[in-house]
Amino acid sequence: MIVCERTGAWAVALRRELAAAGVHVHETRSVAECWEVLARCPAGFLVVELTPAAVDPLLARMASLEREFPLARVAVVTERRFRDCQWPLREAGAVDFVVSPRELAPLARAIVRHLEQAPEPPRSLTERIWAGLPWGRRA
Repeated sequence: MIVCERTGAWAVALRRELAAAGVHVHETRSVAECWEVLARCPAGFLVVELTPAAVDPLLARMASLEREFPLARVAVVTERRFRDCQWPLREAGAVDFVVSPRELAPLARAIVRHLEQAPEPPRSLTERIWAGLPWGRRA
């Protein structure tokens, strides 16, 4: 799961919601960086913070998401003052639109469902060996 935001507050709240599921949260600070990470894990789930500066880059990337990464999903998080942007972003492909960290539980469930169904990203031989070792996750 990839979170793209300025401050890290949404990532902290999502980590809290996803703690029991063991979902790894990767943080990025720009939409471009977010898509670079997505290229390495094309069935990922993106959670992108909507800010005035991120509207145009986000809409441009979302327009090509289905073609470039058909297995990926995007949810948008933002402040309440931007809630009027919900429907254009949903039409562009956002699967959820959240305006409060207190409303993340349904999004967290959707993330877990998506990641359970997503294929594993390709791993190198070394990564596969470490993952198979009993202590691989703790090392």
